[in-house]
Amino acid sequence: MTKASYKLIEEHSPQLGLVVLQSDETIERDMRRLLPDDVDLLVTRIPSAEDVTPETLAAMEGDLAGAVALFPRAARFEAVGYGCTSGTAQIGSDRIAKLVQAGCVSAAVTEPVSALAAACAHLGVRRLALVSPYVASVSDNLQAVLEKSGLEFPAVVNFEEAEEARVVRIDPSSTRDAAISVAAEADCDAVFLSCTNLRTLDVIEEIEAALDLPVLSSNQVLAWHMLRRAGRSVPHTNPGRLWRI
Repeated sequence: MTKASYKLIEEHSPQLGLVVLQSDETIERDMRRLLPDDVDLLVTRIPSAEDVTPETLAAMEGDLAGAVALFPRAARFEAVGYGCTSGTAQIGSDRIAKLVQAGCVSAAVTEPVSALAAACAHLGVRRLALVSPYVASVSDNLQAVLEKSGLEFPAVVNFEEAEEARVVRIDPSSTRDAAISVAAEADCDAVFLSCTNLRTLDVIEEIEAALDLPVLSSNQVLAWHMLRRAGRSVPHTNPGRLWRI
């Protein structure tokens, strides 16, 4: 047997990390669509319950550090995103950042709650119509947390779905129709489509055209904020006004 010689690559593409819920079937596809081709996205998964309740969301705190520790040990991330909107509201942005940075090397940590606040500041919007797939107890807590960052929600609509496996099957047209209906009669500056498992990217611009308002979604703002925190330029061809302002 002959031993072959080889050389090592000294440079690598920028790396972003993503923590995905076990039950999420949408966010990975969305992220690979939203992030530039020259960015390496590394993904780890965290155990999550079949039903979405304040208790099951809070339980992920105990598994987060272990999930992050499963990233490659050699990874040096420019930013890591935690992919759960309602989970962030339950656990807390600061706690998530602490747990992520305890388990991997990353210059920045974000999640949909911080990302939404940053996106709203960037767009100069404050009053949002909220569309949530979940039961009221989950969306109410999210709303309360977001209000602490100065956002207001004059109109809220829930699909009242507690089962995560059904959330991912909600037809995007249902989300579109709910968003247009709830925002059309509300005094709002923008619309927020909450949940990383909800299929939203293909209806964002339809809703914007119908309402003449910016439309934000969990995966959209998370990808945008990860790139911003990493010091990367954002693609202007992605869905939504956020990417073009």
